[in-house]
Amino acid sequence: MQSVQSTTSSWEITFYYINGEKETFNIYSSISSDTVNQDVRKEISRLLKEEWWTLKTQEQTIFIKSSNLLKVEIKPPLNSMEGEEFFSNAERVTALTRGARF
Repeated sequence: MQSVQSTTSSWEITFYYINGEKETFNIYSSISSDTVNQDVRKEISRLLKEEWWTLKTQEQTIFIKSSNLLKVEIKPPLNSMEGEEFFSNAERVTALTRGARF
């Protein structure tokens, strides 16, 4: 009988709202060793299509309407996300790095 190992992963997720405000949360998740990268990709793709997202903290439950968001940033990167709709080899350009590679 094969045992399934479980590890706790964490992400920092920042929501940028259309009104200029932003909020950052730490998300903790138990991921079993048999979770396939494709499963993670499907789950995130499904979540991005939802109208409302729900976050539960120790103090409160927060509902976020996805249409009120301009951008969502997740750290560390979700390396399992690949495919036609992803630019997997991107680099953020800053004033210090602009033109340095060309």
